[in-house]
Amino acid sequence: MQVMMNIVLLLQMAAAVAMIGLVLVQQGKGADMGASFGGGASGSLFGATGSANFLSRSTAIAATVFFLCTLALAYFGNLRPQDSGSSILDRAAAPVAASAPASAAPAAAQIPGLVAPAASAPASR
Repeated sequence: MQVMMNIVLLLQMAAAVAMIGLVLVQQGKGADMGASFGGGASGSLFGATGSANFLSRSTAIAATVFFLCTLALAYFGNLRPQDSGSSILDRAAAPVAASAPASAAPAAAQIPGLVAPAASAPASR
């Protein structure tokens, strides 16, 4: 289980880095306006129209892999062991509760100067 979780986490981090790189490489919609006024860097690696198609599809694939890995990590993180029906907090608190003494608080009669409250009778109507 832990090996599978590590593989999914590694895949998620690779998809996140790929997504960051692909978004940074893409040109904005306003970048073509500068090229029409004499910008010399109007040519791109994949051509003028092919870059948006290739980069946007690659970004969509990386985003899909990232979200699927996130869902898989959430699923694996919420799996409980089959031998115990309790939660992690219940299992962690069990040894602490077992070691605590039964009469941790002293009775009111044992504290000097403190008077125990008298039992009050229920009020009649």
